[in-house]
Amino acid sequence: MGTTAVKAVAVDAAGRVVARARVPHRVITPTPDVLEHDALRAWRHGPRRALAEVAASLDGPAAAVVVASMVPSITAVDRRGIPRLPGLLYGDVRARDDGPDGPAARPDDNGGEREEGRRMLAWAVAELPGAAGYWPCQAVATHALCGVPGVDSATATSFGSLLRRGRWDRAVLAELGVSEDQLATVVPLGLAAGTLPGSPTVVGGGSIDAFCEQIVSGAARPGDVLVIFGATLVVWAVGEEWVEVPGLTSFPSTEPGQFLVGGPSNAGALFVDWARALTGCPPRAYRRGAPERAEPDGRAGDPARVPVWLPYVRGERAPFHDPRLHASLHGLDIAQGSDAVVRAAHEATGFVVRRLVEQSGIRAHRVVATGGGSRSTAWMEAVADATGLPVDTVAVPEGAALGAAFLARLVSGLESDLHASGTWARTGRRIEPDPTWAAAAAERYLRFAERGSGVWAPDP
Repeated sequence: MGTTAVKAVAVDAAGRVVARARVPHRVITPTPDVLEHDALRAWRHGPRRALAEVAASLDGPAAAVVVASMVPSITAVDRRGIPRLPGLLYGDVRARDDGPDGPAARPDDNGGEREEGRRMLAWAVAELPGAAGYWPCQAVATHALCGVPGVDSATATSFGSLLRRGRWDRAVLAELGVSEDQLATVVPLGLAAGTLPGSPTVVGGGSIDAFCEQIVSGAARPGDVLVIFGATLVVWAVGEEWVEVPGLTSFPSTEPGQFLVGGPSNAGALFVDWARALTGCPPRAYRRGAPERAEPDGRAGDPARVPVWLPYVRGERAPFHDPRLHASLHGLDIAQGSDAVVRAAHEATGFVVRRLVEQSGIRAHRVVATGGGSRSTAWMEAVADATGLPVDTVAVPEGAALGAAFLARLVSGLESDLHASGTWARTGRRIEPDPTWAAAAAERYLRFAERGSGVWAPDP
């Protein structure tokens, strides 16, 4: 369940996609500080419809189903599991520690984001006291499928101090005025939460999309940089030695002896679609089925005549964690057209990737690109030029759904080892940096780094 659509895939034992579906929904952003879904449509109806479309293509019932989505999120539900509040998403002002009027988070400090889930719960309780449940989107969807609001332990950790030793902390819940039975059911990874009604198909606890992307991406060697090109840009560099970098997040990899460092950025498709729309270029020309002519040539024109975007349409997350930052365009002149502006937006994504990798201290060898944006040749060319790294796109862009399908095999008992998920990783194509464009982009990156330091913010 992504920011703009539910994507479903049915996968065979070898990791081949045999059926797929996409059910779009709206992301609601009436102001830059608000990010929410219609939870009934996106979190309950969307997964049901996507599963039904995929199941209709199969000869028999699936062995298991797992849903995955972004974290954190929250809504309040009634006794039937029907959402009664909007679905609050990551970064919404109502769940920030500074609030709509207070000071922004300190630069290079992502501690506030670790408790975002707890603040989301506090918001939902204040908005609808005494609700039957306060659930993230994974729990809403899982309940819609099997009647149990199950989430796996990784999803539960997105609620910060609410979780302690794998269980909800009753003392903290009491402070918020809620009980354990009002929250989602925590289901250990690989175990079933329930079954589809009238079917042998088991349903696992809802998981985290970025984790599912990772396990089937093939970004498993030190120096690999996994980049998820969704509505949010997510960057994880693979290293061998544990490091902690201000503003970034580090955690162990599923591969023994390795770790990941990086974090989310607002320079993903929300920004790119917005920039494309400003120029009159159709947003999301990189979606499956979009006409090829809808995407301009990413390397057309003069490589030296491209402006520089600061892509902060909703502030920025890693590494600045500053919601006050605004987008701006530098170096634009009357001789440049929409192609140059769109190219600059694509490059800005690459510059964010480059900055996060440089700050991680990891020597990068390649970018592994997944998510819907990886379909766009122009976007991936710009990222290759902006980072100076080859970009390997995954063969199945619906990486979160593919990874969730592997977790479903664990739940059904068809797999016993999470590391076997690496056998599902397949590269679709490789895009190399163009020497001329890369040299010009390197000069622009210096201007991006100078202007995009996270210091500037508009006057109150």
